Amino acid sequence: MRIDKYLKVSRLIKRRTVANEVADAGRIMVNGRLVKASYSVKVGDVIEITFGNRPVKVKVLSIDAPLGKDVAREMYEIVQE
Repeated sequence: MRIDKYLKVSRLIKRRTVANEVADAGRIMVNGRLVKASYSVKVGDVIEITFGNRPVKVKVLSIDAPLGKDVAREMYEIVQE
């Protein structure tokens, strides 16, 4: 699954276009390196997103699209906020 789609379905970012813009601006790192919106997310990846001045670090637990918004949080665990 592409990282822009993953961020949208996991509800870390509300819209895929916004996730795409964040990736193009160079504010998404996976396992310590900058990635583009087309990066393919794998289970176990550590994603770091910079929202303004505060970075959020999450670990990918699942890449299966959830069936509802209440289970979207089960796709990742927050490592550092």
